[in-house]
Formats: sequence, C-alpha cells, structure tokens
Amino acid sequence: MSDIPRRAVTRTAKLASLPLGFAGRTALGFGKRTIGRPAETVALEVQRRTADQLFSVLGELKGGAMKVGQLLSIFEAGLPEEVAGPFRASLTRLQESAPPMPAATTHRVLAEGLGPDWRDLFAEFDDRPAAAASIGQVHRAVWHDGRAVAVKVQYPGAGKALMSDFNQIARLSRLITPLFPGVEVKPLVADLKRRLEKELDYDDEARAQTAFHEAYAGDPDFVVPAVVAQSGHVLVTEWLDGTPLARVIAEGDQEERDRAGLLLFRFILSGPARCQMIHIDPHPGNFRLLDDGRLGVMDFGGAAHVPAELQWSIGRLLRIGTLGSGEAMVAAARAEGFLAPEGEVDPEQVAAIVSPHVTPFTRERFRYSREWLRRETTRGMGVATDMRPGALARHLRLPPQYMAVSRALASCGGVLCQLEAEGNYRAEVVRWLPGFADDPEETGREGGEETA
Repeated sequence: MSDIPRRAVTRTAKLASLPLGFAGRTALGFGKRTIGRPAETVALEVQRRTADQLFSVLGELKGGAMKVGQLLSIFEAGLPEEVAGPFRASLTRLQESAPPMPAATTHRVLAEGLGPDWRDLFAEFDDRPAAAASIGQVHRAVWHDGRAVAVKVQYPGAGKALMSDFNQIARLSRLITPLFPGVEVKPLVADLKRRLEKELDYDDEARAQTAFHEAYAGDPDFVVPAVVAQSGHVLVTEWLDGTPLARVIAEGDQEERDRAGLLLFRFILSGPARCQMIHIDPHPGNFRLLDDGRLGVMDFGGAAHVPAELQWSIGRLLRIGTLGSGEAMVAAARAEGFLAPEGEVDPEQVAAIVSPHVTPFTRERFRYSREWLRRETTRGMGVATDMRPGALARHLRLPPQYMAVSRALASCGGVLCQLEAEGNYRAEVVRWLPGFADDPEETGREGGEETA
C-alpha cells in the first residue's frame, strides 16, 4: 500500500473535523453573546480559533491540503491584524515546510525513477530533506560531475491523495471564506485542483523549467536553475543558494524588500514576453534572493502557456481598469468584447471591484502594504454585499487561460503586501504587457505616490 493513501482515513478525518469545530465555536459564540459579550469580540474570538485549527490541520497534511494552506498564506496580508499577527509565523512555515517521508520510501522512488543503481549518479546524497512541499520533497546532493543539485522526489500516491484532499477541502469553503474576505475560495480551489493534476507530471515541469532557464540565461536580474535529469517521479536540477523570500519578509530591511518585490513582479510579468509562459505559483517558498542581488526562481510545475494574443488581452484588461470611472470601464470593456453587449452591470460596482487590482499601475511609485490590502478588501466586501454573487461574472467574456494569469498577479500582489515593497510597478506593466499603454491618453498619465 502506498504511503499517502494508506493514511487516507486519518487525513479525511482531520479535514472533516474542521466544519464540526467551526460549528462548535459558532455555538459557543452564540452562548457568550447571550450573557452580554459584544458581538465584535465574539466574532473575533471565533475567527481566531477557527484560523488556529484551520492552519494547524492544513500544516499537518501534504497534497492538496498543504497546497491550499500555502496559497492562503499568501493572502494573510489581507487579514485583520488581530488575527494575522498570531498566525503569521505558522503561515510562513506553511510556505517552506511539510512532514518528511521516510528515507526508505525516498530511496524506492529514486530507484523507480533513476534505476536500481541511482546512487552511482551522485557523488553525495543527503537523506534528510532540505525542503518539503505539497506533492514532493527536495534533497540536497552532489551530481557525479561535481555540481550541487536539488533532487525533487514525489510522494508515492500523491495523485490519489490530492483528489481525496480536494474533495474534502471543497466542503470547507464556508469555513475558509470568513478568514480571507475578498478571496473566492470555491473557484480558487477548483482551479488549483486542475493545476495540481498538471504538477504531478515532472516531465512537464522539466520542459517548463528548461524553457525558463533558456529564456533567462545570463540575465542580470534572475537565475533559473538548469534541469540536470528527469525520470518518473524524480526531477534533478541545479542547486540554488540564497535567502528565502520568507526570511526577507520576516527580517529584510526596506531596500531588500523593495528589490525583492520589484524583481518578483518583473519576473511574473516578463515570462510571457520572453518565453510565452508564466510562473503561476509565486509563494515565497519558490524564490531566493541571492547575495549578488539577483532573484532565484524555482518550482515550475504550475507554469502556464500565455500566447501573444492572451498577453495583449491582459494588457487591455489592465488598461481598462485604470480608466478611472466605472462608465468608461464598462464602455471600453464592451467595445473590446470583454463584456457582453446586453449585460446590465452597475458601473460604480465595476469600478469598486476592479480599481484595487490596478491602482498600483496608475502611479509612478506605489507601496504595497498589509494596511492597503486590508482597506481595499474591506471596501470590496462592502460592494459584494450589494450585489448577487457571480452577477458580474455572468456578463464577462474573458479569454481562455485568463484565470491562470489573474491568479498569478493576485498571488504576486499578496506577497508584495507581505514584503511592504515600494517601486515603479506601472513601468513594469508598460514594459512587458502589450496593449496596456498604447493609447495616447494612457502614456501621459500623471504619477503619484501611494503609501499605506
């Protein structure tokens, strides 16, 4: 029996316990309200306890649960500080840690992928995992030619575990949503499920990483490790040293935060232009700030294809979002086919929903911050209460694969808020996204500075 599936009953029980725990805490909160405690105090206590249990359970699991935990950790910047503060350390740990599998299991997977004489390929191999992620763990080793390498080994039975996890996690939306206002959990989980099915294919990941490595070879800003070998559920790449982005978030000075943030944003945006692909898993565990100032990038299992026509569409969509008034946005969206001609939408609601996503690209300098994200999230929630769920979405006509690019940009923004990074992000959009600033009225926009 494979290592992960034989624990399926335990995993399912842990995940299933979350809604029950939420129900119990809600009942407890009701009881406390009846004896005079303020509703806001009770709600905050319920939120704290719910978050505590949620992240505790997600942190113990691999597969889909671990991946969802990592993804949600990116958006912790939008949580109320009273809730985010106590859990920030545990959320950061989710980005770089997971329980390791036994050495004997690791050796079995290596033998199945690289052959029974797999040890001959390495001058050294450390049985202790250097890092663990949602579907595999990474070991440090030395290749037979002397190169330091990272050996990614997929957990046996990871595919079945992923499907089991996601079937359970889909039922947790009402528990997760109150913790992350503004994050649409159901479509996020569904899209993540589709992407993780792709991530199980290490051959596909090797092709994507090779494409990025060749596109960024010799780049002064970025390092993408070369693929050394790939077979079955084993992927060997060059080792990448540097300061984890999670540590920059926790300990870096402002100069380091600003540089890391700008480079992260530049990498996400430049991928489509340079190799027609985008890195869509920008959580801090996948990035390193090198001693020479470059940004090292890892984990290309979730890379998505972004053809030229989609790059243009994304640029136009962002441009429309910067037009200022809801009426102008709606008219431009209809004119360019992004909004159904017969769709009836409220321009003010459209502006309230869209503007926060493009505000950083309307100024010459912008500072991402937790306070700004919380403020915009609260405002977005206020708008959401005045409209039916999905009312706007039904009228949108977005290009295929838009979801992948949108999630990459949103996740990147969450990390930038954690970094509290400041920079000229508009210049990066103008540089890398065709269609964004090709109109005369767009090129001379007045700049300003947002600080929060």
